Amino acid sequence: MSDFIGHECGIAAIRLLKPFEYYVEKYGSPAFAINRLYLLMEKQHNRGQDGAGAAVIKLNAEPGKPFIFRSRSADKDPIAKVHQEMLTSLAESQAENPEYANDPVWLKQNAKFAGELLLGHLRYGTRGRGGIDFCHPFLRPSNWKSRNLVLAGNFNLTNNDELFDALVELGQHPIDETDTVMVLEKIGHFLDEENDRLFREFRREGLDRAKISEEIADHLDLVTVLKRAVKNFDGGYTMAGIIGNGDLFVMRDACGIRPGFFYRDDEFVVVASERPAIQTAFDVPIDAVQEIKPGHALIVRRNGEVQHEPISDTQEIRQCSFERIYFSRGTDRDIYGERKQLGRQLTEPVLKAVDYDLDNTVFSYIPNTADAAFYGLMEGAKAYVADRAKYHILHERNLTADRIAELVNYQPRMEKIMTKDAKLRTFITADSDRRELVSLVYDTTYGVVKKTDTLVILDDSIVRGTTLRESILRILDRLNPKKIVIVSSAPEIRYPDCYGIDMSKLKDFVAFQAAVALVKQIGREAVLKQIYDACKASLELPRDQVKNEVKALYKLFKLHEVENKIAQILRPADLKAEFQVIYQSIDGLHAACPNHKGDWYFTGDYPTPGGNRVVNRSFINFMENSDARAY
Repeated sequence: MSDFIGHECGIAAIRLLKPFEYYVEKYGSPAFAINRLYLLMEKQHNRGQDGAGAAVIKLNAEPGKPFIFRSRSADKDPIAKVHQEMLTSLAESQAENPEYANDPVWLKQNAKFAGELLLGHLRYGTRGRGGIDFCHPFLRPSNWKSRNLVLAGNFNLTNNDELFDALVELGQHPIDETDTVMVLEKIGHFLDEENDRLFREFRREGLDRAKISEEIADHLDLVTVLKRAVKNFDGGYTMAGIIGNGDLFVMRDACGIRPGFFYRDDEFVVVASERPAIQTAFDVPIDAVQEIKPGHALIVRRNGEVQHEPISDTQEIRQCSFERIYFSRGTDRDIYGERKQLGRQLTEPVLKAVDYDLDNTVFSYIPNTADAAFYGLMEGAKAYVADRAKYHILHERNLTADRIAELVNYQPRMEKIMTKDAKLRTFITADSDRRELVSLVYDTTYGVVKKTDTLVILDDSIVRGTTLRESILRILDRLNPKKIVIVSSAPEIRYPDCYGIDMSKLKDFVAFQAAVALVKQIGREAVLKQIYDACKASLELPRDQVKNEVKALYKLFKLHEVENKIAQILRPADLKAEFQVIYQSIDGLHAACPNHKGDWYFTGDYPTPGGNRVVNRSFINFMENSDARAY
């Protein structure tokens, strides 16, 4: 994706199912679990580079002994910093007590981060705020073990205002209105109520208070707690939490918007946002890793019992297709295949754009994450070449051996046209200076493009198009091609996302800019005012009655009209080559990613009512020239 956008966070969790000393003896290190958590996080580093954090809980800690430990960092290389802090703390305990350095029982009791329950998080900020205070996991402390809550997640909720009001009605005094605080306090409230319920129940049975605490720890009904907590959540989420008593839970929204996977055997329960991270960290086959079901919670009780229970009403499954197009790493078998298919779906429109003249066409891609889709596009081009060769062999007369060899050996031209120089930075405030430096960040391959050539460049998606317009197209134009075709493996992004991706402002999307420009071009600016009035009126409606009013804008134009206007907007004034933009179709997207129907940023069909509120607010902000977020 040539335009940067902040996006999905990542989670990782490990529950050791056997005593701590078992892993020290079998795997040879008291840092075994810490290192595996680090590997789970590092293999998902694409999901968060603004910060990282980890928490560890010791099971069955004695009174007076700390049992929850946390490390967070918002520095450069935060995953490594968190890992190093955990290792250093463990090493210091060993150095200070050399007689116990290799005693796993003593280390479990006395060394920080030597525990059986580990939770990690990688952060991508979606609200422009940074620093360690915004890094997960978050802690809601208590002197009662079973009231302590540590939470980390990959989520955005659209109805923070409603959740805030609900907490106030419950008698709480929230100090912030962020969705993280809302979630932490909502779950915490019902966790407190469950503790109170059990306390009263065991008190009636005549148990003393110390015994009651242990009974509560054994009998917490987390399924009911989570059902009550998520009842009014509107958004996409995969949330993981650990309770001070030793329970672990991971839950997904009912539409399955955000991903979550787990693996279990007789030694571990492992959770991550992406399947390959688990496969790599624990060396297990793909079929051994299961998906946490949408609307379900995976719960590991303090006694090691594993539950996978529904906590939300059934809804249509709308898993995020952007996970498949771009966000998740392409090392997943299914994602890799889907990305290749996304590229192959584009074969016919690309061939049409180059007038089927492969002799004078050079194929390439930007950025590196578009490689799988590029392979798919080239497979499609090669299949076309093979069909063409077959046709000529069957229909040409007097074929010679040389002619047959020419037909059979012909290959489309593909080259590595641009490479990003990771050593160069562009932290310059002046736009003109930054534009010049950005143009130097990319190294180009000279001498492989002729003046008669069309350059076909595949990108993951085109969101804002700023980098294309300001630098990449100018760089490509220096190669003096006849024509440049930029191909997006994703459809046009027309609507905001509000479930984890930092795309909340309509004005930023080049597709929206194109639609507005077309409205003005045909003299129908009044349509914008009509949509604005409808969006304003929708603010007074109950959330479940709000509909997406912005769809009316795009209904005025055919797909190719918006696509052509996008090309006009992105075209630099001094570009010498012809220029065309091609987007993936919605049908092509669904054909390539049949199990991930979440396409609201392309179609405006939001899976929850809150999405319609967000898009309408975003349009209001556009019309009022406000830079505010829409949720």
